[in-house]
Amino acid sequence: MTDHDTARALWITAPGIACLAPAASGTGALFRTCYSAISRGTERLVLAGNVPSSEQGRMRAPFQEGEFSFPVKYGYSAVAERMDGPQQGDMVFALFPHQDRFRLPDESVIPLPPGLPPARAVLGANMETALNVVWDSGISAGDRVAVIGAGVVGALVAYLAARMPGTEVTLTDLDPARAGLAAKMGAAFAAPDALTGPYDAIVNASASGDGLALALENAGPGATVVEASWHGTSPVALPLGGRFHSQRLRLVSSQVGALPPDRLPRWDYRRRLAKALDLLLDPILDALISGETAFEDLPQDYAAIVADPATLCHRIRYS
Repeated sequence: MTDHDTARALWITAPGIACLAPAASGTGALFRTCYSAISRGTERLVLAGNVPSSEQGRMRAPFQEGEFSFPVKYGYSAVAERMDGPQQGDMVFALFPHQDRFRLPDESVIPLPPGLPPARAVLGANMETALNVVWDSGISAGDRVAVIGAGVVGALVAYLAARMPGTEVTLTDLDPARAGLAAKMGAAFAAPDALTGPYDAIVNASASGDGLALALENAGPGATVVEASWHGTSPVALPLGGRFHSQRLRLVSSQVGALPPDRLPRWDYRRRLAKALDLLLDPILDALISGETAFEDLPQDYAAIVADPATLCHRIRYS
């Protein structure tokens, strides 16, 4: 396969508009994509053109083509089959955009752990983010934990926290239908107005200023509040004149593009992503796949998928 003869990718060409078009295939071993996944929060902002100019360099996906000012090829969750070399037939995860074929060197892909179905492995990037959030939060055994926003990342944070000994985890969302999802993740569920602090750690994964204000309202004295959402160009107002100072609350940002400082001496990005894939072996996590679209149909469906608040992880299937 040469760079532009058979590889096709989803390109965002203007705000709200996407199409399939030729794309560079790269260099290295040849991989055929089986599945990719839409990261709704980030891709919604990219599709709308709401990546701040100051962050356009830092927010580039690892194998992005083009610029955020359009056209741009974006995405970072692909599961593919190796098509050549001694490892032919192996299934791998790559932080690659929505593209049917690509080439990458071995160090840029992670083999799927034994027993992980490729169709579930598309959650790898989301689990990596959730793992980083848990590290940044300092959640530990026995803590009372609240997670605001029952999207994919919020649900995965609740899933990881609920598996620590003695933790009491509550997942909250505006949509009462997410109560069933919370139960599957091992967490209690509460509507936002029914959240009852104080909590030892609170994670806001709601992508809303109201969610972050709710976290500050329910954090216990000296507790950590983690902002896991990315707001793009949208300003966020916070009630910092109330209990934020008197209760000595700690507001921490978490972004998967950087490892927590206390992990840097021992962890790198490859080790973190490999561990995220290991954490996906539980079949209950299939509950986070909310829909599937054929790659050929993606351009016409893409805007509606990222705009729909009911979307969790939407999987793309390649023929």
